[in-house]
Amino acid sequence: MTIVDDRTVEAAPTVKTQGSGLGRYVLVRLLLIFPTVLILVTLVFFLMRVVGDPITASVGGRLTEAQLAERIAAAGYDRPILVQYVEYLGQIFTGDFGRTLTDNREISDILLTYGTATLELVLYALVVAFVVGVPLGMLAAYLRDRWPDAVLRVFAILCYATPVFFAGLLLKLVFSVWLGWFPLSGRASPNVQLVLGRISGSTGINIVDALRTGRWDLISDVLLHAALPAIALGLLTAGVFLRLVRTNLIGTLGRDYVTAARSRGVSELRLVRKHAYKPALIPIITVMGMQIALLLAGAVLTETTFEWRGLGFQLVQYLGARDFVAVQGIVALLAVIVAVTNFVVDVLAALIDPRVRY
Repeated sequence: MTIVDDRTVEAAPTVKTQGSGLGRYVLVRLLLIFPTVLILVTLVFFLMRVVGDPITASVGGRLTEAQLAERIAAAGYDRPILVQYVEYLGQIFTGDFGRTLTDNREISDILLTYGTATLELVLYALVVAFVVGVPLGMLAAYLRDRWPDAVLRVFAILCYATPVFFAGLLLKLVFSVWLGWFPLSGRASPNVQLVLGRISGSTGINIVDALRTGRWDLISDVLLHAALPAIALGLLTAGVFLRLVRTNLIGTLGRDYVTAARSRGVSELRLVRKHAYKPALIPIITVMGMQIALLLAGAVLTETTFEWRGLGFQLVQYLGARDFVAVQGIVALLAVIVAVTNFVVDVLAALIDPRVRY
């Protein structure tokens, strides 16, 4: 009885420590969102002003000196840069990203209009990355040190080493120009996009809106337009997943419980699929945040290559027009997305693997 009581007394602090460890870990990761976003926004703000104020950079060559000075004063860009910086931070925290200089649109409206397109593309790319990277990583681990393993490792290197715009152009050349299987560009055919835009309560995510209509012609058109951009961007991350799954699966297959199962006559294929598969996926979850940032960066080039009108496509247009106010707003939103995604991924990793918390 004494032994049971002692164990009971000792068990309580252990549970409390684990709970407090998770809570502390989540709190620290949550607080890190703010400095991360602040640093990125600050860098963009000052780098955009290295060449001068946004008004001069955008429309300086089309106005007289008097008109230019009047526009600069009206926008407040003649004030000290630190004053502008503090005011800009205050606007961001209240959700006011300002208006574009080239077409006088609310930047928040641009973010809402085109952000869903980028989100849709990133989700497609993640599906491609999982469907390609995880099974091929398992296959490479199962056939390790044989010729298929060597081929798959080379394939993984090519996936994440090939520039995404080059992969996109190559896919367009082969499957759109030569074979004619897929459309060259856009998110949907013009008539389909028109129908989707008229749906009541449109989400801005084409595949969701197409599914709501229940029309297979709309669904197939949206998927055909999404196929090549998703593959071009998804292969970038699929190579990383392939190498991660292979490496960790091989390590897991060397664990004692796997060795014991092998000694009982369990086949190697069953060991890979049933015993070692799930533990090998934990590293993928832990690096998912970094991959989201990589996908968002790749989305800029992918959207430009396929004329996929998302945030990346708009960012390139505003950079070409030297509309630094619009660039600041888009980059600020991307910074928030990356920071929040990293937080969610860190929490999921901590819940799945308690070792991550410490």
